[in-house]
Formats: sequence, structure tokens, C-alpha cells
Amino acid sequence: MEIEKTNRMNTLFEFYATLLTDKQMNYIELYYADNYSLAEIAEDYEVSRQAVYDNIKRTEKVLEGYEEKLHLYSDYIVRSQMLEKLIDEHKEDTELVQELKAIQQIDEEQ
Repeated sequence: MEIEKTNRMNTLFEFYATLLTDKQMNYIELYYADNYSLAEIAEDYEVSRQAVYDNIKRTEKVLEGYEEKLHLYSDYIVRSQMLEKLIDEHKEDTELVQELKAIQQIDEEQ
């Protein structure tokens, strides 16, 4: 499994997990976050390996579709970069930096 793809799926999952079905959430979390194999997931859910594979592939497309439409992850990245730039440019203004870090904290909590 590619590390970049794993990281992306885990991140998209964090943003859009509540929009998935329970089965989609479970399979994706086990496969990407917990590093279960397709066979292990299939055994746990008493389905075929192919059924797990198909569900994961469909769910990957669903997650990418949500990101394409909603842009939550890409907007988060842009906001983070902008906040870092502002913090760096205005590091002498401690009050402003404190407020900018509070905004960052809001994003990180969600």
C-alpha cells in the first residue's frame, strides 16, 4: 500500500467519516488506520475478501467525491498555510499571534 494514499485516505476519513455507512466506516478504518488485511476484515465480517475489496474501493471513490464537492481537506490545508504565514510575519505582535493560534486550535479540534 502506498504511504501517500494511506495518509490521504486516513485524512479524508477524518473529515468525512460521518457521511459514510457503518460498514464503510468500519472497513476503511480497519484497512487504512488499523492496517488490517483484506483477508482479516473478511474473516471478521464473515464475507469474501472480494466483497471487502469492492467495498473499500467504492468507499475510496465516495471519499474522493466528497472532497471534490466539499473541499474540506483542501480548504483546511490552505487555511493552515495562511495562518502559519501570518503567524510568522507578525510574530512580534503577541496578541495577534495568540488569536491566530486560537483559530488554528479550532481547526485541529474538528
